[in-house]
Amino acid sequence: MRSSLIVIPTYNEAKSIGQLLDALKGLDADVLVIDDGSPDGTADVVRGHKVEVVERKSKLGLGNAYRTGFSIGIARGYTYIIQMDADGSHQVSDLKNMMEWIGSSDVLIGSRWIQDGSITNWNRVREYLSRSANRYAKAMLGLKVKDVTSGFRIYETALLKKMDLSTIKSEGYCFQIEMARRAVDSGGSVAEIPINFVERTHGESKMSVAIAAEAVFRINWWALLRMIGR
Repeated sequence: MRSSLIVIPTYNEAKSIGQLLDALKGLDADVLVIDDGSPDGTADVVRGHKVEVVERKSKLGLGNAYRTGFSIGIARGYTYIIQMDADGSHQVSDLKNMMEWIGSSDVLIGSRWIQDGSITNWNRVREYLSRSANRYAKAMLGLKVKDVTSGFRIYETALLKKMDLSTIKSEGYCFQIEMARRAVDSGGSVAEIPINFVERTHGESKMSVAIAAEAVFRINWWALLRMIGR
């Protein structure tokens, strides 16, 4: 067994997942896809590429998918767990660069908002919203991570064990914020590696009002706990 496991959550990514899996074949890492009952046949595409897929019967959420994948990786004894999106927004070339930094920090984050980081095919409104969300989360929670909402990461399994994944409750992109917060609170070191984030060309974004509302509520709640020293 290799030392690294790449966990990829999917929901209706049949048009993009095959290309990603082909690109990952040359890496020294195993791949695990967590599919939330995609009606477009995503799981069939994954199996066709001889990649392991955990099929769930319904859409249980991003955070739930990652917790499932992380728990499997921990149970199987992987040293590092990598998380990335299935829609083509995370580049395998960037992952190769990130993997060269494995061992330098407990968490490596593929960052859009540091020097040499970039985005492709976003309009100004989308960029403004993302930057604002990051700044708000950082200010409220006292985090030094510049791209706290990035879903492109490499974790040392030893740190994940300390973080008590069963108590991580966020489901949308707030999951990334909660994981960063918990990593720091657990004594983990965090480093950011520049990436080029590319807007998806297939499928639809999973962002919704409910996901944004969850993030605002949880960030404010965590900030309140921080103020009272809990």
